[in-house]
Amino acid sequence: MSSPDFESGKGRTSQENGWKMPGLRGAKTTTLFRAVNPELFIKPNKPVMAFGLVAISLCVGYLGYLHAVKEDQELYEAIDSQGERHMRRRTSKWD
Repeated sequence: MSSPDFESGKGRTSQENGWKMPGLRGAKTTTLFRAVNPELFIKPNKPVMAFGLVAISLCVGYLGYLHAVKEDQELYEAIDSQGERHMRRRTSKWD
């Protein structure tokens, strides 16, 4: 007589084994909820996470670089009516 192997849990569902799936994967949800919140149900993908971390780091680094060189862009060379050159700070109409 062939019966399911109860020691290993073969032939039985997770409910019969007495344990549930971790997180929301085992919860009863609607298709709309799963479509709107896929990050709760999709297994983590390490290469995609690494790419995202590198991309975000490069963006933050570029913004830091732009902030560091901003001071150089505030000065410009102006020539007055006598032909003399002067370095002036950029001004705004709102200042």
